[in-house]
Amino acid sequence: MNIKLLKSQIKTVSSITITGSKSESNRLLLLQALYPEIKIENLSNSDDSVVMSKALSSNSNAVIDIHHAGTAMRFLTAFFATQEGKEVTLTGSQRMKERPIQILVEALNQLGANISYLENSGCPPLLIKGKALTQNKISLKANVSSQYISALLLIAPKLEQGLELTLNGEITSIPYINMTLNLLNQIGVETSFKNNVITVNPLKSVSGDKTIVVESDWSSASYFYSIVALSPIGTQVELSSYKQDSLQGDSVLAELYQAFGVKTVFKGLSIVLEKTSQHQPDIAFNLVKSPDIAQTIAVTALGLGVKCDLEGLHTLKIKETDRLVALKNEIEKLGGDIEVTNETLHLKPFDGNFKLATIQTYNDHRMAMAFAPLALKTELKIEDAMVVSKSYPTFWDDLKSIGFQINQ
Repeated sequence: MNIKLLKSQIKTVSSITITGSKSESNRLLLLQALYPEIKIENLSNSDDSVVMSKALSSNSNAVIDIHHAGTAMRFLTAFFATQEGKEVTLTGSQRMKERPIQILVEALNQLGANISYLENSGCPPLLIKGKALTQNKISLKANVSSQYISALLLIAPKLEQGLELTLNGEITSIPYINMTLNLLNQIGVETSFKNNVITVNPLKSVSGDKTIVVESDWSSASYFYSIVALSPIGTQVELSSYKQDSLQGDSVLAELYQAFGVKTVFKGLSIVLEKTSQHQPDIAFNLVKSPDIAQTIAVTALGLGVKCDLEGLHTLKIKETDRLVALKNEIEKLGGDIEVTNETLHLKPFDGNFKLATIQTYNDHRMAMAFAPLALKTELKIEDAMVVSKSYPTFWDDLKSIGFQINQ
């Protein structure tokens, strides 16, 4: 479905409830499959979490299609590798079949797994024959996707000797690794993370009542940070439910968006975003710890006419699409001047003279949501708009509720 966003102005004060973090939900769903005693509240309603939940309850010898869900592909590869006597074929969309998974497969096979490629070497689909993994030491390059690392850490407590994982070099996305370790700690697993070595001790079973409430998704909050940044001074949007000591790397939004004139106030389990001042003329961030908010930040900068330099973006090349190329294509359609490399983005100041454009979404939920706030500056169309259901199914309804004018 394509939609047209008319030039809009949002209410001065509004509020939105956002469902649980996809990142936390998918980790907890895997842990719950390993330890059924765990109970989860405020689970994400995203397509990715629905796919993850369905796959974890599948029967033996199943063909499991996770579509575009990259997190599910990585986590399920590790999970099914440990399921003795179970054989599954794990596949996905055409794009998923192009996304690399060799680093994780090789690591699991070194631990004793039996995983093979059914089509192209290094990519899904995978044939996974579950068995007991007998080894407990592995090394990885530290700059790989944190999802590979988290996949290994999540199954680690079920390995007979636990896991000792050595990361060689500078680590990418430390907050996501810390999120995984924190959730393991919450269910009673002992872990340590010192000098690039992560140790996870084995845990036979979870004791006592283990109900974990998932914090709302900070990545989803990013679009409202952008909306407030593009609105007049005095505009407020309240979002729930969020914690000041969040496990999510994208909670850095509260700090970064000060440069765009947006103040974050924590109020109970909510955050209030308020446009309190003008933006800075130049923005420069290293997003190596939170690459998923790069698209939102780049589009905010475009909407405000701000010079923007982002680095630490090398993982964006292997997402649902090559996000750096996609951003360049769509920003140039609108009249912006942007350069990208394999790990950086450089946006020149923009005069605000937008060209009418239809934004292509490339099967990527974040492309649709990152560009939507520009409707506060110009009319635009979004192609395949329901791609947002991957992480935020009610996104368009929530935008309408705060004043956006949207036509199908």
